Amino acid sequence: MNPSRILVVGNVNVDLILGPQTPWPTPGTEVALPHRDLRPGGQAGNVALALEALNAPFVLLGNRGDDLLGDWLQEEFAHATAHWQRYAAPTSISVGITHPDRERTYFTHLGHLESVGAESVLPVLQAARAGEVLLLLGGFLTPKLRAAYPQLLALAEGQGLSVALDPGWPPQGWETCREEMLAWLPHCQHLLINEIEALQLAQTDRLDPAASILQRHLPAGATLVIKRGAAGAEAWRGEEIAVASAPSVEVIDTIGAGDIFNAAYLTTQLEGQPLQKSLEAGVEVASQAISTFPRRYRRTL
Repeated sequence: MNPSRILVVGNVNVDLILGPQTPWPTPGTEVALPHRDLRPGGQAGNVALALEALNAPFVLLGNRGDDLLGDWLQEEFAHATAHWQRYAAPTSISVGITHPDRERTYFTHLGHLESVGAESVLPVLQAARAGEVLLLLGGFLTPKLRAAYPQLLALAEGQGLSVALDPGWPPQGWETCREEMLAWLPHCQHLLINEIEALQLAQTDRLDPAASILQRHLPAGATLVIKRGAAGAEAWRGEEIAVASAPSVEVIDTIGAGDIFNAAYLTTQLEGQPLQKSLEAGVEVASQAISTFPRRYRRTL
């Protein structure tokens, strides 16, 4: 029998990473930067890169632009993108500028991401097997797909899929998106968000109250994971609490760290590993990736 897959749904685009840069340059000037990387990106692209390196079975659901960059993206994940549709739109590009304090600034043109909708993912989801994981990513950057979330969540429930959600930061602002996102949580078995997102979503400035508030919106037995960057990660599942510290590393590029965590965490969960081990694997793989160039995703746990 084929192993269970992770069905990755969300924003796949081209990432151009440059940096580090500080202070912000004066308009009209030119700056030479020591680091660059051109790679598949977006939350879904980052997850797919890590899953491929970890030899985890997955399918990347989405679409592509009608240009050479779209050709390149599809070739990078050829075995997982056979169903991709070609849209008459430029491929989405995100330029990430890194800073010495580990923060980063993004400039993104949505391009083909504005056109990806339910029709791009439904055929694969309708054929999915019970026990597989539907990972929803970057919903706030894929407006048509986000509008179809209720349909996708209902289908996942009917198919016996586990739903993992990491929607990312809403450019529209939390006030306009909070209630919509909270309505997704009762259908999720894994909520994977970072600390700032958790505080904003729960409308509190402390982590423990935020965790309690968000847990109340999740179904019984679901897992809340809060990623804390250099502080590691924490998870809550019923009465179980797990904490994983991050190793001290020399950071090259933190872009996609949370997505890489998601890939390692869900891979080990599908293997039946305990929550603590999955949390540690997520932190380990993400920490290694952000401190190596070219990136490495090796897992030892």
